[in-house]
Amino acid sequence: MPTVRPRHTLTETDDLSAALHLAAQRWPQDAASPNRLLRRLVSAGAQAIAPRQRRARERRRAAIERHHGQFTGLYPPDYLEKLRSEWPD
Repeated sequence: MPTVRPRHTLTETDDLSAALHLAAQRWPQDAASPNRLLRRLVSAGAQAIAPRQRRARERRRAAIERHHGQFTGLYPPDYLEKLRSEWPD
């Protein structure tokens, strides 16, 4: 079928074969269509890793919030200008 979207090719390795076998057991209505099983596996995998990535992002943001402003006032306001004035032209 013509499409402007990228296509991907997979070689059925032992791992992929095992995954397709599991997928066929999980979605027996699609057991005769490896393409549908692969789409289901990709979707299930994305749903499985999304929460972990969301939690990691939340942890990073929380760390930023914890440390936000921690070093305010450590250097005087004209620190960079003074430092740069020492550099040769």
